[in-house]
Amino acid sequence: MSAFKIAIIGAGSVGFTKTLFKDILCVPEFADIEVALTDVSEKNLTMVKTILDKIVEANGLPTTVTATTDRRKAIEGARYVISCVRVGGLEAYADDIRIPLKYGVDQCVGDTICAGGILYGQRNIPVILDFCKDIRELAEPGARFLNYANPMAMNTWAANEYGKVDTIGLCHGVQHGAEQITEVLGAKPGELDYVCSGINHQTWFTDLRVNGRKIEKDELIAAFEAHPVFSKQEKVRIDVLKRFGVYSTESNGHLSEYLPWYRKRPEEITRWIDMSEWIHGETGGYLRHTAENRNWFETEYDGFLKDAAKPIDPAKRSSEHASYILEGLETGRVYRGHFNRKNNGVITNLPDDCIIESPGFVDRFGLNMVAGITLPEACAATCMASVNVQRMSVHAAVTGDIELLKLAVLHDPLVGAVCTPEEVWQMVDEMVVAQAAWLPQYAHAIEGAKERLAKATVRTREWEGAARRHIRSVDEMRAEKEAERAAANA
Repeated sequence: MSAFKIAIIGAGSVGFTKTLFKDILCVPEFADIEVALTDVSEKNLTMVKTILDKIVEANGLPTTVTATTDRRKAIEGARYVISCVRVGGLEAYADDIRIPLKYGVDQCVGDTICAGGILYGQRNIPVILDFCKDIRELAEPGARFLNYANPMAMNTWAANEYGKVDTIGLCHGVQHGAEQITEVLGAKPGELDYVCSGINHQTWFTDLRVNGRKIEKDELIAAFEAHPVFSKQEKVRIDVLKRFGVYSTESNGHLSEYLPWYRKRPEEITRWIDMSEWIHGETGGYLRHTAENRNWFETEYDGFLKDAAKPIDPAKRSSEHASYILEGLETGRVYRGHFNRKNNGVITNLPDDCIIESPGFVDRFGLNMVAGITLPEACAATCMASVNVQRMSVHAAVTGDIELLKLAVLHDPLVGAVCTPEEVWQMVDEMVVAQAAWLPQYAHAIEGAKERLAKATVRTREWEGAARRHIRSVDEMRAEKEAERAAANA
Protein backbone atom coordinates (compact mmCIF):
# COMPACT_ATOMS: atom_id res chain seq x y z
CA MET A 1 0.00 0.00 0.00
CA SER A 2 1.33 3.44 -0.91
CA ALA A 3 1.81 5.96 1.88
CA PHE A 4 -0.70 8.79 2.10
CA LYS A 5 -1.27 11.99 4.06
CA ILE A 6 -3.94 12.90 6.60
CA ALA A 7 -4.47 16.54 7.64
CA ILE A 8 -6.16 17.28 10.97
CA ILE A 9 -7.63 20.79 11.28
CA GLY A 10 -8.21 21.90 14.85
CA ALA A 11 -5.53 19.46 16.01
CA GLY A 12 -5.02 21.60 19.12
CA SER A 13 -7.88 19.59 20.64
CA VAL A 14 -5.14 17.61 22.32
CA GLY A 15 -7.04 14.66 23.78
CA PHE A 16 -9.23 14.05 20.74
CA THR A 17 -6.32 14.30 18.29
CA LYS A 18 -4.31 11.82 20.38
CA THR A 19 -7.23 9.37 20.30
CA LEU A 20 -7.65 9.65 16.52
CA PHE A 21 -3.92 9.25 15.96
CA LYS A 22 -3.61 6.12 18.09
CA ASP A 23 -6.71 4.64 16.44
CA ILE A 24 -5.24 5.19 12.98
CA LEU A 25 -1.94 3.58 13.96
CA CYS A 26 -3.81 0.49 15.14
CA VAL A 27 -4.04 -0.34 11.41
CA PRO A 28 -0.71 -2.05 10.51
CA GLU A 29 -0.84 -0.84 6.90
CA PHE A 30 -0.87 2.79 8.07
CA ALA A 31 2.53 2.76 9.80
CA ASP A 32 4.27 4.93 7.18
CA ILE A 33 1.62 7.61 6.65
CA GLU A 34 2.09 11.34 7.20
CA VAL A 35 -0.16 13.15 9.66
CA ALA A 36 -0.17 16.94 9.27
CA LEU A 37 -1.50 18.88 12.24
CA THR A 38 -2.82 22.42 11.94
CA ASP A 39 -4.44 24.81 14.41
CA VAL A 40 -4.62 28.52 15.15
CA SER A 41 -2.88 27.91 18.50
CA GLU A 42 0.85 27.33 18.10
CA LYS A 43 1.06 26.44 21.80
CA ASN A 44 -1.48 23.65 21.49
CA LEU A 45 0.12 22.42 18.28
CA THR A 46 3.49 22.12 20.00
CA MET A 47 1.93 20.18 22.87
CA VAL A 48 0.06 17.70 20.68
CA LYS A 49 2.98 17.16 18.29
CA THR A 50 5.24 16.34 21.23
CA ILE A 51 2.73 13.71 22.38
CA LEU A 52 2.31 12.17 18.91
CA ASP A 53 6.07 12.12 18.30
CA LYS A 54 6.44 10.24 21.58
CA ILE A 55 3.87 7.66 20.45
CA VAL A 56 5.73 7.17 17.17
CA GLU A 57 9.08 6.83 18.92
CA ALA A 58 7.78 4.45 21.60
CA ASN A 59 6.32 2.13 18.96
CA GLY A 60 9.27 2.27 16.56
CA LEU A 61 7.12 3.46 13.67
CA PRO A 62 8.14 5.29 10.48
CA THR A 63 5.09 7.60 10.77
CA THR A 64 5.74 11.26 9.97
CA VAL A 65 4.09 13.96 12.11
CA THR A 66 4.22 17.62 11.06
CA ALA A 67 2.63 20.68 12.65
CA THR A 68 1.94 24.12 11.19
CA THR A 69 -0.38 27.07 11.69
CA ASP A 70 -0.50 27.34 7.87
CA ARG A 71 -3.65 25.37 7.09
CA ARG A 72 -3.07 25.28 3.35
CA LYS A 73 0.37 23.76 3.85
CA ALA A 74 -1.13 21.04 6.05
CA ILE A 75 -3.86 20.24 3.49
CA GLU A 76 -1.51 20.17 0.49
CA GLY A 77 -1.36 16.63 -0.90
CA ALA A 78 -3.68 15.16 1.76
CA ARG A 79 -5.92 12.23 0.87
CA TYR A 80 -8.06 12.74 3.97
CA VAL A 81 -8.83 15.93 5.88
CA ILE A 82 -10.35 15.71 9.37
CA SER A 83 -11.91 18.74 11.08
CA CYS A 84 -12.67 19.17 14.78
CA VAL A 85 -12.74 22.98 14.99
CA ARG A 86 -14.83 25.27 17.21
CA VAL A 87 -15.00 28.72 15.62
CA GLY A 88 -15.05 31.49 18.22
CA GLY A 89 -14.10 29.17 21.06
CA LEU A 90 -15.58 29.62 24.51
CA GLU A 91 -15.93 33.36 24.11
CA ALA A 92 -18.47 33.08 21.31
CA TYR A 93 -20.07 29.97 22.78
CA ALA A 94 -20.85 31.90 25.98
CA ASP A 95 -23.14 34.17 23.96
CA ASP A 96 -24.84 31.15 22.36
CA ILE A 97 -26.11 30.26 25.83
CA ARG A 98 -26.35 33.50 27.82
CA ILE A 99 -28.20 35.69 25.31
CA PRO A 100 -31.02 33.22 24.51
CA LEU A 101 -31.39 32.59 28.24
CA LYS A 102 -32.34 36.25 28.68
CA TYR A 103 -35.31 35.56 26.41
CA GLY A 104 -36.31 32.38 28.24
CA VAL A 105 -34.60 29.92 25.86
CA ASP A 106 -32.96 27.48 28.27
CA GLN A 107 -30.32 25.28 26.62
CA CYS A 108 -28.15 22.56 28.12
CA VAL A 109 -25.67 22.29 25.23
CA GLY A 110 -26.74 24.59 22.39
CA ASP A 111 -24.50 23.22 19.62
CA THR A 112 -26.86 21.51 17.15
CA ILE A 113 -30.02 23.54 16.62
CA CYS A 114 -31.88 25.86 19.00
CA ALA A 115 -30.68 29.49 19.07
CA GLY A 116 -27.15 28.57 20.13
CA GLY A 117 -26.64 25.83 17.57
CA ILE A 118 -27.93 28.03 14.74
CA LEU A 119 -25.50 30.84 15.58
CA TYR A 120 -22.71 28.29 16.02
CA GLY A 121 -23.44 27.20 12.46
CA GLN A 122 -23.29 30.79 11.22
CA ARG A 123 -19.74 31.04 12.61
CA ASN A 124 -18.58 27.64 11.39
CA ILE A 125 -19.99 27.42 7.88
CA PRO A 126 -17.89 30.19 6.26
CA VAL A 127 -14.79 28.58 7.74
CA ILE A 128 -15.87 25.10 6.63
CA LEU A 129 -16.26 26.47 3.09
CA ASP A 130 -12.74 27.90 3.30
CA PHE A 131 -11.51 24.42 4.23
CA CYS A 132 -13.35 23.00 1.22
CA LYS A 133 -11.75 25.58 -1.08
CA ASP A 134 -8.31 24.56 0.19
CA ILE A 135 -9.16 20.87 -0.28
CA ARG A 136 -10.30 21.42 -3.87
CA GLU A 137 -7.18 23.42 -4.69
CA LEU A 138 -4.45 21.58 -2.76
CA ALA A 139 -5.44 18.09 -1.60
CA GLU A 140 -5.24 14.88 -3.62
CA PRO A 141 -7.89 14.67 -6.34
CA GLY A 142 -10.99 13.09 -4.81
CA ALA A 143 -9.84 13.78 -1.27
CA ARG A 144 -12.43 13.09 1.42
CA PHE A 145 -13.38 15.48 4.21
CA LEU A 146 -14.28 13.92 7.57
CA ASN A 147 -16.13 16.43 9.73
CA TYR A 148 -16.34 15.96 13.50
CA ALA A 149 -17.34 19.57 14.23
CA ASN A 150 -20.80 20.66 15.37
CA PRO A 151 -23.36 21.63 14.32
CA MET A 152 -22.79 18.36 12.48
CA ALA A 153 -25.69 18.37 10.02
CA MET A 154 -25.30 22.05 9.06
CA ASN A 155 -21.53 21.81 8.55
CA THR A 156 -21.83 18.62 6.51
CA TRP A 157 -24.73 20.05 4.48
CA ALA A 158 -22.73 23.19 3.63
CA ALA A 159 -19.56 21.27 2.76
CA ASN A 160 -21.38 18.94 0.36
CA GLU A 161 -23.81 21.41 -1.22
CA TYR A 162 -21.66 24.55 -1.36
CA GLY A 163 -18.12 23.32 -0.68
CA LYS A 164 -18.34 20.66 -3.41
CA VAL A 165 -16.17 18.24 -1.41
CA ASP A 166 -17.08 14.62 -0.60
CA THR A 167 -17.84 15.06 3.09
CA ILE A 168 -18.70 12.49 5.76
CA GLY A 169 -20.02 13.75 9.10
CA LEU A 170 -18.99 11.70 12.13
CA CYS A 171 -20.44 11.53 15.64
CA HIS A 172 -20.37 9.00 18.48
CA GLY A 173 -23.92 9.37 19.82
CA VAL A 174 -25.09 6.11 18.26
CA GLN A 175 -22.28 4.10 19.86
CA HIS A 176 -22.95 5.60 23.29
CA GLY A 177 -26.69 4.94 23.04
CA ALA A 178 -26.01 1.33 22.06
CA GLU A 179 -23.74 0.93 25.08
CA GLN A 180 -26.58 2.10 27.35
CA ILE A 181 -29.06 -0.32 25.79
CA THR A 182 -26.57 -3.17 26.09
CA GLU A 183 -26.16 -2.41 29.78
CA VAL A 184 -29.84 -2.15 30.70
CA LEU A 185 -30.64 -5.39 28.87
CA GLY A 186 -27.82 -7.20 30.64
CA ALA A 187 -26.23 -8.16 27.33
CA LYS A 188 -22.54 -8.68 26.71
CA PRO A 189 -20.50 -6.50 24.31
CA GLY A 190 -21.18 -7.57 20.74
CA GLU A 191 -24.50 -9.28 21.48
CA LEU A 192 -26.66 -6.27 20.57
CA ASP A 193 -27.46 -5.74 16.91
CA TYR A 194 -29.41 -2.65 15.92
CA VAL A 195 -30.65 -0.33 13.21
CA CYS A 196 -30.34 3.33 14.18
CA SER A 197 -31.40 6.08 11.81
CA GLY A 198 -32.54 9.70 11.64
CA ILE A 199 -30.55 12.93 11.69
CA ASN A 200 -27.54 13.80 13.83
CA HIS A 201 -28.46 13.97 17.53
CA GLN A 202 -31.96 12.78 16.64
CA THR A 203 -31.27 9.21 15.62
CA TRP A 204 -33.60 6.44 16.67
CA PHE A 205 -33.03 2.77 17.51
CA THR A 206 -35.76 1.38 15.28
CA ASP A 207 -34.71 -2.28 15.52
CA LEU A 208 -33.00 -3.95 18.49
CA ARG A 209 -31.94 -7.59 18.72
CA VAL A 210 -29.91 -9.44 21.34
CA ASN A 211 -28.45 -12.65 19.93
CA GLY A 212 -31.12 -12.48 17.23
CA ARG A 213 -34.05 -12.02 19.64
CA LYS A 214 -36.07 -8.88 18.88
CA ILE A 215 -36.43 -6.41 21.77
CA GLU A 216 -39.84 -4.75 21.87
CA LYS A 217 -40.85 -1.42 23.38
CA ASP A 218 -42.25 -2.71 26.69
CA GLU A 219 -39.17 -4.77 27.49
CA LEU A 220 -36.89 -1.81 26.82
CA ILE A 221 -39.00 0.56 28.95
CA ALA A 222 -38.98 -1.90 31.84
CA ALA A 223 -35.20 -2.34 31.54
CA PHE A 224 -34.54 1.42 31.66
CA GLU A 225 -36.98 2.03 34.52
CA ALA A 226 -35.34 -0.75 36.53
CA HIS A 227 -31.82 0.62 36.04
CA PRO A 228 -30.64 2.36 39.24
CA VAL A 229 -28.81 5.17 37.39
CA PHE A 230 -30.37 5.65 33.95
CA SER A 231 -33.89 5.70 35.42
CA LYS A 232 -32.94 8.96 37.17
CA GLN A 233 -30.60 10.48 34.57
CA GLU A 234 -32.58 9.81 31.38
CA LYS A 235 -36.09 10.96 32.24
CA VAL A 236 -36.68 12.73 28.91
CA ARG A 237 -35.36 9.81 26.85
CA ILE A 238 -37.52 7.34 28.76
CA ASP A 239 -40.61 9.55 28.38
CA VAL A 240 -39.99 9.86 24.63
CA LEU A 241 -39.46 6.09 24.44
CA LYS A 242 -42.86 5.55 26.05
CA ARG A 243 -44.60 7.95 23.66
CA PHE A 244 -42.69 7.29 20.41
CA GLY A 245 -41.96 3.60 20.96
CA VAL A 246 -38.24 3.92 20.16
CA TYR A 247 -35.17 5.09 22.07
CA SER A 248 -33.16 8.16 21.07
CA THR A 249 -29.39 8.19 20.84
CA GLU A 250 -28.95 11.52 22.57
CA SER A 251 -28.40 12.32 26.22
CA ASN A 252 -31.17 13.69 28.38
CA GLY A 253 -29.83 17.25 28.11
CA HIS A 254 -29.30 17.15 24.35
CA LEU A 255 -32.66 15.60 23.53
CA SER A 256 -34.59 17.97 25.81
CA GLU A 257 -33.46 21.04 23.84
CA TYR A 258 -34.40 19.64 20.41
CA LEU A 259 -38.04 19.17 21.40
CA PRO A 260 -40.62 21.86 22.26
CA TRP A 261 -42.08 20.11 25.31
CA TYR A 262 -39.54 19.76 28.13
CA ARG A 263 -37.68 23.08 28.59
CA LYS A 264 -40.28 25.72 27.80
CA ARG A 265 -41.26 26.62 31.41
CA PRO A 266 -38.66 27.03 34.19
CA GLU A 267 -40.85 25.26 36.73
CA GLU A 268 -41.13 22.26 34.39
CA ILE A 269 -37.43 21.90 33.59
CA THR A 270 -36.51 20.59 37.03
CA ARG A 271 -38.90 17.67 36.54
CA TRP A 272 -36.91 16.40 33.60
CA ILE A 273 -33.26 17.03 34.38
CA ASP A 274 -30.75 15.36 36.66
CA MET A 275 -27.93 17.40 38.18
CA SER A 276 -25.49 14.55 38.83
CA GLU A 277 -23.64 15.48 35.61
CA TRP A 278 -24.00 18.43 33.23
CA ILE A 279 -25.04 16.24 30.29
CA HIS A 280 -28.34 15.28 31.93
CA GLY A 281 -29.94 18.68 31.37
CA GLU A 282 -28.36 21.38 33.57
CA THR A 283 -29.03 24.91 32.30
CA GLY A 284 -25.90 25.90 30.37
CA GLY A 285 -24.33 22.68 31.60
CA TYR A 286 -21.83 22.20 28.80
CA LEU A 287 -20.79 25.85 28.91
CA ARG A 288 -20.08 25.59 32.63
CA HIS A 289 -18.22 22.31 32.16
CA THR A 290 -16.04 23.59 29.33
CA ALA A 291 -15.33 26.92 31.04
CA GLU A 292 -14.23 25.20 34.23
CA ASN A 293 -12.13 22.64 32.37
CA ARG A 294 -10.82 24.76 29.50
CA ASN A 295 -7.18 24.13 30.49
CA TRP A 296 -7.60 20.47 31.36
CA PHE A 297 -5.14 19.33 28.69
CA GLU A 298 -2.40 21.38 30.34
CA THR A 299 -3.00 19.78 33.74
CA GLU A 300 -3.18 16.35 32.09
CA TYR A 301 -0.19 16.93 29.81
CA ASP A 302 2.34 14.99 31.89
CA GLY A 303 -0.07 12.08 32.03
CA PHE A 304 -0.53 12.22 28.26
CA LEU A 305 3.24 12.10 27.76
CA LYS A 306 3.57 9.16 30.12
CA ASP A 307 0.80 7.30 28.31
CA ALA A 308 2.37 8.11 24.94
CA ALA A 309 5.48 6.13 25.91
CA LYS A 310 3.45 2.89 26.09
CA PRO A 311 3.00 0.47 23.16
CA ILE A 312 -0.20 0.95 21.17
CA ASP A 313 -2.76 -1.70 22.11
CA PRO A 314 -5.14 -2.43 19.19
CA ALA A 315 -7.58 -3.95 21.67
CA LYS A 316 -8.06 -0.45 23.12
CA ARG A 317 -8.91 1.17 19.79
CA SER A 318 -11.78 3.59 20.37
CA SER A 319 -15.20 3.43 18.73
CA GLU A 320 -14.62 6.69 16.80
CA HIS A 321 -15.46 6.06 13.15
CA ALA A 322 -12.53 7.81 11.42
CA SER A 323 -9.86 5.12 11.60
CA TYR A 324 -12.29 2.38 10.54
CA ILE A 325 -13.44 4.42 7.54
CA LEU A 326 -9.86 4.93 6.42
CA GLU A 327 -9.13 1.24 6.98
CA GLY A 328 -12.12 0.20 4.89
CA LEU A 329 -11.30 2.54 2.01
CA GLU A 330 -7.59 1.73 1.95
CA THR A 331 -7.52 -2.02 2.75
CA GLY A 332 -10.96 -3.19 1.66
CA ARG A 333 -11.86 -4.56 5.09
CA VAL A 334 -15.59 -3.98 5.51
CA TYR A 335 -16.72 -1.56 8.22
CA ARG A 336 -20.33 -1.02 9.26
CA GLY A 337 -21.02 2.26 10.99
CA HIS A 338 -23.38 5.24 11.17
CA PHE A 339 -22.53 8.20 8.98
CA ASN A 340 -23.83 11.68 8.22
CA ARG A 341 -24.48 11.90 4.48
CA LYS A 342 -26.90 13.57 2.08
CA ASN A 343 -30.14 11.59 2.17
CA ASN A 344 -30.79 11.06 -1.55
CA GLY A 345 -33.69 8.74 -0.78
CA VAL A 346 -31.97 6.57 1.83
CA ILE A 347 -34.61 7.47 4.46
CA THR A 348 -37.86 7.41 2.53
CA ASN A 349 -39.78 9.90 4.68
CA LEU A 350 -37.13 12.62 4.97
CA PRO A 351 -36.20 15.12 2.20
CA ASP A 352 -33.54 14.15 -0.33
CA ASP A 353 -31.42 17.24 0.32
CA CYS A 354 -31.06 16.89 4.10
CA ILE A 355 -28.16 15.34 5.99
CA ILE A 356 -29.12 12.08 7.65
CA GLU A 357 -27.27 9.88 10.14
CA SER A 358 -27.87 6.28 9.22
CA PRO A 359 -26.16 2.88 8.74
CA GLY A 360 -23.65 2.35 5.98
CA PHE A 361 -20.79 0.09 4.92
CA VAL A 362 -17.27 1.12 3.93
CA ASP A 363 -14.84 -0.91 1.84
CA ARG A 364 -12.55 -0.29 -1.15
CA PHE A 365 -15.62 0.57 -3.26
CA GLY A 366 -16.41 3.55 -1.03
CA LEU A 367 -19.10 4.37 1.51
CA ASN A 368 -22.47 2.84 0.70
CA MET A 369 -25.52 3.72 2.77
CA VAL A 370 -28.27 1.21 3.58
CA ALA A 371 -31.26 2.40 1.55
CA GLY A 372 -35.01 2.05 1.97
CA ILE A 373 -35.29 2.96 5.68
CA THR A 374 -38.63 4.42 6.81
CA LEU A 375 -38.72 6.10 10.22
CA PRO A 376 -41.71 5.83 12.56
CA GLU A 377 -43.97 8.78 11.80
CA ALA A 378 -43.36 10.60 15.10
CA CYS A 379 -39.59 10.30 14.64
CA ALA A 380 -39.81 11.60 11.09
CA ALA A 381 -41.97 14.54 12.20
CA THR A 382 -39.50 15.49 14.93
CA CYS A 383 -36.58 15.22 12.50
CA MET A 384 -38.43 17.29 9.88
CA ALA A 385 -38.82 20.20 12.29
CA SER A 386 -35.05 20.29 12.72
CA VAL A 387 -34.32 19.68 9.02
CA ASN A 388 -36.31 22.77 8.04
CA VAL A 389 -34.38 24.85 10.58
CA GLN A 390 -31.06 23.41 9.36
CA ARG A 391 -31.85 24.17 5.72
CA MET A 392 -32.69 27.81 6.41
CA SER A 393 -29.68 28.15 8.70
CA VAL A 394 -27.25 26.82 6.08
CA HIS A 395 -28.64 29.05 3.35
CA ALA A 396 -28.55 32.08 5.69
CA ALA A 397 -24.94 31.35 6.64
CA VAL A 398 -23.89 31.18 3.00
CA THR A 399 -25.79 34.26 1.82
CA GLY A 400 -25.55 36.48 4.91
CA ASP A 401 -29.33 36.96 4.84
CA ILE A 402 -30.17 38.13 8.37
CA GLU A 403 -33.92 37.95 7.75
CA LEU A 404 -33.60 34.29 6.77
CA LEU A 405 -31.47 33.72 9.87
CA LYS A 406 -34.25 35.17 12.03
CA LEU A 407 -36.81 32.94 10.32
CA ALA A 408 -34.61 29.92 11.01
CA VAL A 409 -34.46 30.79 14.71
CA LEU A 410 -38.20 31.52 14.76
CA HIS A 411 -38.93 28.02 13.44
CA ASP A 412 -36.68 26.26 15.94
CA PRO A 413 -38.94 24.00 18.06
CA LEU A 414 -37.77 25.15 21.50
CA VAL A 415 -37.47 28.82 20.56
CA GLY A 416 -40.96 28.72 19.08
CA ALA A 417 -42.31 27.18 22.28
CA VAL A 418 -40.92 30.06 24.34
CA CYS A 419 -40.56 33.28 22.30
CA THR A 420 -42.76 35.69 20.39
CA PRO A 421 -41.61 36.86 16.92
CA GLU A 422 -40.61 40.23 18.37
CA GLU A 423 -38.42 38.50 20.96
CA VAL A 424 -36.78 36.34 18.30
CA TRP A 425 -35.96 39.33 16.09
CA GLN A 426 -34.40 41.21 19.00
CA MET A 427 -32.54 38.14 20.30
CA VAL A 428 -30.95 37.46 16.90
CA ASP A 429 -29.92 41.11 16.56
CA GLU A 430 -28.28 40.90 19.97
CA MET A 431 -26.46 37.66 19.14
CA VAL A 432 -25.22 38.89 15.77
CA VAL A 433 -23.87 42.11 17.29
CA ALA A 434 -22.15 40.21 20.13
CA GLN A 435 -20.55 37.75 17.69
CA ALA A 436 -19.78 40.14 14.82
CA ALA A 437 -16.06 39.28 14.92
CA TRP A 438 -16.88 35.73 13.75
CA LEU A 439 -19.70 36.59 11.33
CA PRO A 440 -18.13 38.28 8.29
CA GLN A 441 -21.12 37.43 6.09
CA TYR A 442 -23.31 39.68 8.28
CA ALA A 443 -20.95 42.69 8.32
CA HIS A 444 -23.48 44.66 6.24
CA ALA A 445 -26.21 44.02 8.82
CA ILE A 446 -24.42 44.87 12.07
CA GLU A 447 -25.09 48.62 12.14
CA GLY A 448 -28.78 48.11 11.46
CA ALA A 449 -28.95 45.55 14.26
CA LYS A 450 -27.26 47.99 16.64
CA GLU A 451 -29.73 50.73 15.74
CA ARG A 452 -32.68 48.41 16.35
CA LEU A 453 -31.24 47.31 19.70
CA ALA A 454 -30.86 50.95 20.77
CA LYS A 455 -34.62 51.33 20.28
CA ALA A 456 -35.49 47.89 21.64
CA THR A 457 -38.86 47.59 23.35
CA VAL A 458 -38.83 43.88 24.26
CA ARG A 459 -38.00 43.34 27.92
CA THR A 460 -35.71 40.41 28.61
CA ARG A 461 -36.26 38.09 31.53
CA GLU A 462 -34.34 37.78 34.77
CA TRP A 463 -31.87 34.93 34.95
CA GLU A 464 -32.55 32.16 37.43
CA GLY A 465 -29.99 31.40 40.14
CA ALA A 466 -28.50 28.46 38.26
CA ALA A 467 -28.08 30.61 35.17
CA ARG A 468 -26.32 33.33 37.15
CA ARG A 469 -23.89 30.78 38.58
CA HIS A 470 -22.74 29.34 35.28
CA ILE A 471 -22.65 32.74 33.58
CA ARG A 472 -20.46 34.11 36.35
CA SER A 473 -17.81 31.48 35.57
CA VAL A 474 -17.91 32.49 31.90
CA ASP A 475 -17.65 36.19 32.81
CA GLU A 476 -14.47 35.37 34.69
CA MET A 477 -13.14 33.51 31.64
CA ARG A 478 -13.95 36.47 29.38
CA ALA A 479 -12.23 38.91 31.77
CA GLU A 480 -9.12 36.76 31.66
CA LYS A 481 -9.20 36.82 27.85
CA GLU A 482 -9.51 40.60 27.78
CA ALA A 483 -6.59 40.93 30.23
CA GLU A 484 -4.48 38.66 28.01
CA ARG A 485 -5.28 40.77 24.96
CA ALA A 486 -4.46 44.00 26.82
CA ALA A 487 -1.14 42.56 27.95
CA ALA A 488 -0.32 41.40 24.42
CA ASN A 489 -1.06 44.86 22.99
CA ALA A 490 0.81 46.76 25.71
